[in-house]
Amino acid sequence: MQRWIELEGVVNMRDLGGLPTSDGREVQPRRLIRSDNLQDLSPGSVAHLVDELRVTDVVDLRSNIEHEVTGEGPLRSSGLRHHHHSLIIEDADQRRTVEAALAFSFEDDEQPRAKPVRDADFWSRHYTGYITTRPDSLVAALDVISRSAGGTIVHCAAGKDRTGTVVALALDVAGVPQEEIVADYVLSAERIEAIIGRLVDVEPYRRTLPSHTIDEQRPRAEAMTGVLGWVRREHGDTAGWLRAQGWTAQDVERLRSRLVD
Repeated sequence: MQRWIELEGVVNMRDLGGLPTSDGREVQPRRLIRSDNLQDLSPGSVAHLVDELRVTDVVDLRSNIEHEVTGEGPLRSSGLRHHHHSLIIEDADQRRTVEAALAFSFEDDEQPRAKPVRDADFWSRHYTGYITTRPDSLVAALDVISRSAGGTIVHCAAGKDRTGTVVALALDVAGVPQEEIVADYVLSAERIEAIIGRLVDVEPYRRTLPSHTIDEQRPRAEAMTGVLGWVRREHGDTAGWLRAQGWTAQDVERLRSRLVD
């Protein structure tokens, strides 16, 4: 099936439906959709998502800074349920104002410092950091997917890193083989120039993106392989990780069933 969803206002939206599972089933279409930032959706795009694809829930993984600076977006007035679950550790401190967080995050941008090498190992550690520092938000995002009456859109800014981590964990619970999960993650590389082009001049991304090359942002298979490998070494699989966070076997089955039944 056609995975890409071509709509005005996004460049990295696709349906996870059609991915095979290890037991011979497949992820059902219109259950889980991944995307880049939804702020530029046209009225026609909103209508398509709501009326044609039957989306009922949106999981917004952007930070408090992004959420405040870029605004609510056109889907907010469409009647969908919105769930904001930042994966940034600083956002766990709800006492910090957006203004203070923005200043803290970028105050030393002009100071000379060693620039990290943003290779596959860097991104793998980065994604694993979401799991170890914000398990609350990851669990909450997966819970939304499991309880949605219709389709769920999971998005961040680019739709590849934070979104990629949540989607990978969801697909792992559904029983999608690792190579298929990794292949889906890497698909965002096909749109990387367009993804960065949407964000590079937009606040707050313009503060850091111009200093990163396209190649540094390009998804590589080894990055997601490393994350899934960490989950398996530490917990057996994502279901084991979820049980360590307090989920029951019934909770895990609810997520699996929502995606494949």
